[in-house]
Amino acid sequence: MNPPTGKTLATSVDTLVADVHFPANADPYRIASRALRVNLSDLAAMNADPLWFTLALTLPESNPDWLEPFARGLAETAHLHGITLIGGDTTKGPLSITIQVTGACDAPLRRDGASAGDHIFVSNTLGAGAAALPIVLGDIEGSAEQQQQTEAAYYFPEPQFAVARAIGKYASAALDISDGLLGDLAHICEASDLGAELDVERLPIAPLAQSVKGEGALETALTGGDDYQLCFTVPEQHLHALGELQLPIAAIGRMTAESGVRCRLHGVDWQPSGTSFRHF
Repeated sequence: MNPPTGKTLATSVDTLVADVHFPANADPYRIASRALRVNLSDLAAMNADPLWFTLALTLPESNPDWLEPFARGLAETAHLHGITLIGGDTTKGPLSITIQVTGACDAPLRRDGASAGDHIFVSNTLGAGAAALPIVLGDIEGSAEQQQQTEAAYYFPEPQFAVARAIGKYASAALDISDGLLGDLAHICEASDLGAELDVERLPIAPLAQSVKGEGALETALTGGDDYQLCFTVPEQHLHALGELQLPIAAIGRMTAESGVRCRLHGVDWQPSGTSFRHF
């Protein structure tokens, strides 16, 4: 397939492993939907329009009763977001799913473009993905409303293409929040050779996360993974224009010349008890 003329290609690849990134006994339709959506989130964070993807699927056995709903979930998600499956591979082994997505953009949003003084924003709300996990695993039953929120947050996260397109000409750096805001913001800091100061009381906490008692809701929003929202930075001179767009975003802090991510709660230094997800 040929890329659009004059566009920059953007690509990302992720592997999802059974009982690490999703329950092995989950509905295969939901597994497929989640697998492609979380990869598409990377394209959204780069402000790239989806073009095509490849799939490498490792299966313990070839079971048509599992493969049919998996293929249906993949196809429906691909159709919804306008991306085409162009190839891949299958092999026998422990269940894992590797998807590589490719998109095209005029000028990609990167992690290394932030400057000291830039304002830090996040899209929508945080913490729903992490708060959903105990319900997904059956550790917590959850109300009917919480079950519905869990489905949406965990298996059907929405790649933030609309927000990315709107902020594209204003943002200086961006990424999607997959491992937790605290850890993922640190990637922008490292790439841009900066630090950050967060006013954590300004975090927009998802309703599902608000049920966590005490400061647990705040910690879930700050360090919990699987949000797939955008974290991005905007220079001071673009704030007025950005505000006129009336986007579902919240300003939560500033980039600093001093390295490290510093958290403040109502003006006082504050440190969460946990950390963002680590792969090793």
